[in-house]
Amino acid sequence: MTGLDWGIIIAYMIAMILLSVYLGRGQESEEDYYVGGRNLPWWAVGISTMATQTSVISFVSIPAFVAMKEGGGLTWLQYELAVPLAMIVVMVFLLPFFRKLELVSVYAYLEMRFGPSVRYFLSGVFLVSRGLGTGVGIYASAVVLEKCLGIELWQTIILIGVITVIYDTIGGMTAVVYSDVIQMAVLLGGLVACIWLAADEVGGVGAMIDAFPTERWAAYDPSTGIGDGSDTPFWGFLIGGLCLYVSYYGVDQSQAQRELSAPTMAETRKALVFNGLARFPLTLLYLALGVALGAVYAQGGGMEGVAKPDDLVPVFILQHLPEGLRAVLLAAMLAAAMSSLDSALNSLSAATMQDFIEKIRPLRPERRLMVGRITTVIWGAAITASAFLFGGQETVVEVINKVGSAFYGPILAAFLMGLLTRRANAVGVLGGVVAGVAFNVCMWLLYSDELYWMWWNLFGLVIAAGATLALSLLGPRPAAEKLDGYTLSLGGILAEERKWLGTHALLIGYFILILVCTFYVDSLAR
Repeated sequence: MTGLDWGIIIAYMIAMILLSVYLGRGQESEEDYYVGGRNLPWWAVGISTMATQTSVISFVSIPAFVAMKEGGGLTWLQYELAVPLAMIVVMVFLLPFFRKLELVSVYAYLEMRFGPSVRYFLSGVFLVSRGLGTGVGIYASAVVLEKCLGIELWQTIILIGVITVIYDTIGGMTAVVYSDVIQMAVLLGGLVACIWLAADEVGGVGAMIDAFPTERWAAYDPSTGIGDGSDTPFWGFLIGGLCLYVSYYGVDQSQAQRELSAPTMAETRKALVFNGLARFPLTLLYLALGVALGAVYAQGGGMEGVAKPDDLVPVFILQHLPEGLRAVLLAAMLAAAMSSLDSALNSLSAATMQDFIEKIRPLRPERRLMVGRITTVIWGAAITASAFLFGGQETVVEVINKVGSAFYGPILAAFLMGLLTRRANAVGVLGGVVAGVAFNVCMWLLYSDELYWMWWNLFGLVIAAGATLALSLLGPRPAAEKLDGYTLSLGGILAEERKWLGTHALLIGYFILILVCTFYVDSLAR
């Protein structure tokens, strides 16, 4: 790292803070702070949503999976299959309803439908799981950036945490969204630059493709992941992934809150369609980087220091990029780390304020914005501090991902049971969520080698929904006032979605295109 490199990185950090100061002007209410006054453009919301899922781990680990990991290769394409289909489900059943109720916290719906106990329980689950998961994300990002920046791990954690807390606290959701847009642009520029330089180093795109091992072109794993121990099962990613993405985009506060920031439902749909269409090209860039760096490594192109797959990208950046451009790539990686943290902070603060603080002790309108910002700072300090707890635990990221899949299906079941059936009650929902999570934990403990974890999203959903209906039938029927306006009618859905059949057809066609591309790439390995 040279003085020029550090100058570029420091300038980038300062620019993010100044942007948040500018965007935070005139904020007067919680709605301004947490959902941008419901006036953020769809394209910014869409890019921000995608940026949140683009972490340093994605930047480093996806190319490493493609190029070096045992059993890896282009089977990563299967991860994206379910995204366009999930967007349709979210647009039809979930977000239009939440927008109509003018929610800030999606868990407020659960109180409207089932009562405060369900809201407290599921919002609490979100706070604990997202808080821990974000702390792990900071730690994992810092481990990668420590090697690149040449500073201590604790300094890297503080750098990521402090800068993100400052601009998030000052600018709220508006700063989160627009900073994510800038960070996404930096990240894309970094990806393209790395691919171009790596391809040029091995003699061009043709030489890069020729140097990539034939067996790693395999993009389709016909196994199911049930009883066969597969790490990349096609059906697991398609069906289990559909449940995961519907839950993540539709009822996870960190994502749904952003979609509720657009001015109209039509704008929200555009943001979701953008994500359904844009994630695949982004994944292709990651895969292309893996192919390019795999070619450089295979030709022995000065990649000393690659002791494990995740070293591949950092070593290439440090040893092959000139100063200045190297700083841009490192800024891109810092951007990816911060974009994952900023969204979590804002959503954790929103859920804490909406679901707990203001329910326990209502605040005067003029104090809510200040308390909201204080809550953001507290969460930022807690998450940054928690990152220090994970030192030395190399497998903790995978564990946290499994914990997420243990909960996503049951939580989605709670919302769907409220929306789709008038018989479900609070006792049934609470019992259903507990049953679904307990089932997944048992699968984890007893059959982790036989059952791929992506299936837990489906099994948790089915078990939780079944238990909810069974327990609800044993209890009293919900009062009519708890149902009117809080359940969906099939006729209403059909009438509304008739206007959007072209959008649905576009996403279904895109799913088919991804499927065709996957099978075509796979044919290159046969």
